[in-house]
Amino acid sequence: MVKKADYGTESEEERISKINAAGIINVTLENLWRDVFLAMAKGNLVTWNRKLDAIWGILGGDQEDGDNVDKAMEALNLQIYNTGGLSHKKVGFKKLDGDETEKMALQYLLLNKKNLFLRRLQNKQGKGTAYQSDDRDDMD
Repeated sequence: MVKKADYGTESEEERISKINAAGIINVTLENLWRDVFLAMAKGNLVTWNRKLDAIWGILGGDQEDGDNVDKAMEALNLQIYNTGGLSHKKVGFKKLDGDETEKMALQYLLLNKKNLFLRRLQNKQGKGTAYQSDDRDDMD
């Protein structure tokens, strides 16, 4: 997160470049979140997971390799992987069997957990809706 104090020795072009880059990242994240919610609403677990992985690709870049956040994300991905394939094919009007329905429900819960984890991480990094500036002068 860029703070006002970080601007000390930067040129105007450098400051504008950082602001533009942050704007592009926020737009990209917003588009990915839109896709996440559409996939979630449709029950498309494969697309939902892939879009969450794309979000992690952006947010994870600001985390240290092997830190607690990185380990927590790895553990979530491993839990999802251990449930088996995310693609649940239905043919015609044939219902999924009980085991398949249970597996899909567990995957949905794990993907939702991953979803919330990433949204909270985005907010903590100051790239989300919960961003609060340390600079209180902008409230005049």
